[in-house]
Amino acid sequence: MHIQLFLTAALATALSTAHADGDATHGRLLYAARCAACHSFEYNGVGPTHKELLGRRAGTVKGYTYSSALKNSAVVWNEDSLSRWLTEPEKFIPGQKMFISIPDAQERADIVAWLLQAGRKQQP
Repeated sequence: MHIQLFLTAALATALSTAHADGDATHGRLLYAARCAACHSFEYNGVGPTHKELLGRRAGTVKGYTYSSALKNSAVVWNEDSLSRWLTEPEKFIPGQKMFISIPDAQERADIVAWLLQAGRKQQP
């Protein structure tokens, strides 16, 4: 019983730190190359702004027209949900309209690290 509890706790810890190894500096470059054509930290474009992304419920940026799937999801953007989203957006939230994915785990971790860092900078 104690071993099972220990393994469960160890697995939860490993999952919660899975993206902690991301390189935000590299993530910034990847974001510029792969995300910035549609997203900005300043305004809505083809995709919604990433300003104040962390902790925000998906589908709630004012002035952006979301798919019903995203508006009706209960997703809140955090390290885990961002990674799952970037892995396969359509699998994560079927019916959404983002058509880009980041299949490489390290690149995903780097982009998420950048989003986490950039999001912290925007906090008052």
